[in-house]
Amino acid sequence: MTVGIPIRRIWPTPATPPLDDAELTALYGRADRPHLRVNFVASLDGAVTLDGYSAGLSGGPDKRVFGLLRMLCDGLLVAAGTLRHEGYRAVRLSEPRRAWRRERGLPEYPTLVVVSGSLDLDPAQAAFADAPVRPVVLTHAGAAPPPGLTDVAELVRCGGERVDLAAGLAELRRRGLDQVLCEGGPHLFGALTAADLVDELCLTVAPVLAGAGPGRITAGDPGAPRELPLRHVLAADDGVLMLRHARDAAGSPPAGAAPPA
Repeated sequence: MTVGIPIRRIWPTPATPPLDDAELTALYGRADRPHLRVNFVASLDGAVTLDGYSAGLSGGPDKRVFGLLRMLCDGLLVAAGTLRHEGYRAVRLSEPRRAWRRERGLPEYPTLVVVSGSLDLDPAQAAFADAPVRPVVLTHAGAAPPPGLTDVAELVRCGGERVDLAAGLAELRRRGLDQVLCEGGPHLFGALTAADLVDELCLTVAPVLAGAGPGRITAGDPGAPRELPLRHVLAADDGVLMLRHARDAAGSPPAGAAPPA
């Protein structure tokens, strides 16, 4: 079923008819090995926000793919700053998408995973207080949690004075969270890239010039460039482009429909 503004594949094999959710799900799929996928939206001139928020760059096609990527993942990884600034709510899915997961032996909901070195987190935020699955917080040995945080989330300490992302991902995979979707922010993306932990980037390019000021989708200490081959290009009828870059083409995408939200 196709919902909202049509999305078409334009590369490598153009597909003139609009893609339905089953076809989009097959294009993105779940890898056959532990996999870290990063998802971002940016303007034509590289801005990560518009008027201070990423939502200003995201329209119907981006939100549609955004929802499908959440449906496909085991763990949803986000930095504490992004969680606070973007006002994250509990990670929930529609009943059709929960059914899709149940049919494939997956838990109904992915697990929210928050990266925080300071543990400056509000246990009353809906992302924690209303979560259908107990969130995980990756932090380090020296961080002290605020009152109430351990009542609503599980703390995983990885690293002595700073969060060791490689160790954190290894712990997530030990818990069965093999397919991890990272939604930012830029400093987390930069740190994951520097540690060579990124397997895939899904980038939506909004047809907007944001102008000077906003930052890029990545930030932090410079690192060595890394190749990430292009796998597909999708275009929506409103001018939005959706690019998928990944280390390799491995993975058997799931069959069956991905129902709309």
